[in-house]
Amino acid sequence: MRINDDLTKPVIVHSAALEWTPSPTAGVDRRMLYRFGGEVARATSIVRYAPESTFPSHVHGGGEEILVLEGTFQDEYGDYPAGSYFRNPPGTSHAPASNTGCTIFVRLSQFRADDQTQIVCLPGQGQHAELRPGAASSILLFDDGHEEVRLEEWQPGETVTVSNERGLEFLVVSGGLSFGDDILKPQSWGRLPAGTSFRATVCLQGAKIWLKDAALLHPGVIKLPDETGGNDYERR
Repeated sequence: MRINDDLTKPVIVHSAALEWTPSPTAGVDRRMLYRFGGEVARATSIVRYAPESTFPSHVHGGGEEILVLEGTFQDEYGDYPAGSYFRNPPGTSHAPASNTGCTIFVRLSQFRADDQTQIVCLPGQGQHAELRPGAASSILLFDDGHEEVRLEEWQPGETVTVSNERGLEFLVVSGGLSFGDDILKPQSWGRLPAGTSFRATVCLQGAKIWLKDAALLHPGVIKLPDETGGNDYERR
């Protein structure tokens, strides 16, 4: 399966308008934003867990990055309420679940082979970063020199510019933006190749946005099973 897999082109997806697609596990559905591969894939998705749903324990063969959007996501290591951000590097494993239901933003199999940093940032945690013009707050969630991840709040009516030298991916968490001819609402997702400017005007209720400044596909990204002949991989 190939969805928005041409990384040389800008893409915007209004994911809240997409139909939910069932995963192989009952009670876990997804909206696919980017996908390269079959059921085992390099992927970016919005995933919804119904109340009392569980997902089988699995190994993160290519790493997993999650931002909890709604509800509380859980595994055997703890509870992660809305606003939590965490990274599970290649080789880690867990058994996800949600007692009350939740919605999460997930990036799978997009880690570099040498990225072994495992972090958990609960709501409010992270390092305060320098504010760009138009921003009310900026929390640095992760920065290893290869990629930088932030969660920012932008002020109503402001025009905000984000530089883009390496590649840029973003998700509107709440509020809204106008970007070119698009109106971006909660769960609108975008990806811009390096050099494509990101200049947006914030709507009257303001906006919270997740930002990743990094190569859209790391040169050292872990290969998929079909690319290596292996099969110890994750599904979601």
